[in-house]
Amino acid sequence: MKVLGILGSPRIGGNSDILLDQALAGAKDAGAEVEKIILCQKKISGCFDCGKCNATGICAVQDDMPGIHQKILEANAIIHSVPTYFWSMTAQMKAYLDRWCAFFDAEWRWHKQYYPKMKGKKVGLITVCADPNVSTADPIVHSFKTTCDFTKLKWMGTVMASASAKGEIAQNESAKKEAFALGQKVATL
Repeated sequence: MKVLGILGSPRIGGNSDILLDQALAGAKDAGAEVEKIILCQKKISGCFDCGKCNATGICAVQDDMPGIHQKILEANAIIHSVPTYFWSMTAQMKAYLDRWCAFFDAEWRWHKQYYPKMKGKKVGLITVCADPNVSTADPIVHSFKTTCDFTKLKWMGTVMASASAKGEIAQNESAKKEAFALGQKVATL
């Protein structure tokens, strides 16, 4: 079992990063091999909608995303962690998610070479927002959950927490336990 963590926060060591580490610790505790990708340390352009991947399944953009595509294909589960920026996900996470289009043909079906590796793949999400009302992050949840519904990936749920100052979430035992449990869940169910 391989669990891939994707950090969409540009603030390394921040709240989203702390909770992702908790989730990956939970997955490791359940016996999974874990890896974390920090998107702000990668060069990832937005999708150019050139359509070249529709035929080949390979993105024409020369950056770090094709390597991340390979990591996605190799993983059994992916846990995404991202803060809320202006009621949505960060630019880093949005560019990453948009580039998933390389997995699909022009009719928005999985490319045949990817379907066996993507079928049944588990996806979880962690969101952190400064607003005490965690539903501020609902648009992010909608994006990921709808992606899972559309592609028949296995939605494993969301941990939604509130924190503002860097590292503040470390004091939130409930959020850390939820993140740990999400990691265990993706590694065992």
